[in-house]
Amino acid sequence: MNNWVRENLWRHILAIAICLFSLFPLYLVVLSSLSTGGSLHLTSFVPTEISFNNFKYLFSSPKIPYLHWVQNSLVIASTVAISSVVIGAASAFAFSRLKFKGKRFGIRLLLLVQMFPAILALSAVYVIMERVYKFAPSIGLGSQAGLILVYLGGSMGVNIWLLKGFVDSIPAELDEAAKIDGASAVQTYWLIFIPLATPVLAVVCLLSFIGTFNEFILARLFLVEMNGRTVAVGLQQFIGGQYSQNWGPFAAGSILASIPIVIIFLSLQKYIVNGLTAGSVKG
Repeated sequence: MNNWVRENLWRHILAIAICLFSLFPLYLVVLSSLSTGGSLHLTSFVPTEISFNNFKYLFSSPKIPYLHWVQNSLVIASTVAISSVVIGAASAFAFSRLKFKGKRFGIRLLLLVQMFPAILALSAVYVIMERVYKFAPSIGLGSQAGLILVYLGGSMGVNIWLLKGFVDSIPAELDEAAKIDGASAVQTYWLIFIPLATPVLAVVCLLSFIGTFNEFILARLFLVEMNGRTVAVGLQQFIGGQYSQNWGPFAAGSILASIPIVIIFLSLQKYIVNGLTAGSVKG
């Protein structure tokens, strides 16, 4: 009995230590956002003075269009997330259930493209979008629409494979029963696949939203104008220069920018748990 108590005590201590270690960076960011200075060099881990000047600076300074940055990030991330779900779900259903020429080659090509690191295509994407800008400036380099197209092109392979694996787990008897009842492929897609795949679609939507919202490299490459930047690119200017490392406003902006992600995660929590644990569908 003593050995059992001792083992469980050590397990609880280890779990608490891991939790504290994982929460320490977040605690440090919160302290930096509430400090009066602009550095990460804190004299104490217990705040002796709390100030909201860093938060006020984000909304009061005319040189810092913070609300525009957040709005741009929300618009781009939401568009990419919704488009990924719509296109990925239809493509996964087609690759899994429909028969057409080039089906096997297409799905293997998607897998092959995803094996290469995305950083290898950075220069090629830049050149392509720069040439697109010459005849279509609205979707070329420097535009949010062009950035959305690049995000979709880079994420569709993973999303299609993830959704296709779920569609393959749906019993084919459901499709056959729907055909006997006179349902077409489109009706089978909307009435059978979409209701069953709702948890997985929520997971894909959340992952696409978070990945796009936090992305920096492509956004920094595409978005040049101050009002057109995303929040990740905009906040980088606080710590990017040699003599402009203001960690206070950077920490405050990071905390405010994380609120939409937390809200979306909590609202989709039920679907996310079901989507991550769904391995098969029983008829």
